Amino acid sequence: MNKYGRQAQEAWKTASPTRYSQIQNPEDFFTKLGEEAQEQVDGLLIKLAGPDPKGEGYLEKVGRLNAARNQAEEIVRYDLLSPPETEDEDGEDEYVNPSIQEYLDSMAEADKLREQLY
Repeated sequence: MNKYGRQAQEAWKTASPTRYSQIQNPEDFFTKLGEEAQEQVDGLLIKLAGPDPKGEGYLEKVGRLNAARNQAEEIVRYDLLSPPETEDEDGEDEYVNPSIQEYLDSMAEADKLREQLY
């Protein structure tokens, strides 16, 4: 199981123990979830990092790529690795996750607005 699978497993245990206990094979479930998260992080990282700007130095590139990776991991962690539902005080479930696509759409809209300003 990769780091994303372990993070998800711990989050589910804490936030939604009832749902976690209903998973028949947690090791397999979180291994697959972690692999899916890794694929999404890798794909999102490329989109967020964008092309290399002309004249970008080595340290600037490392910084840009690290920032893109951190942002991609944060998005995927929130969207995919968080329990899909959390239990409130009454033991009832409440939906809490937006989609990655909604986030990317809002980022694209923000980029368009930024371009209009400059």
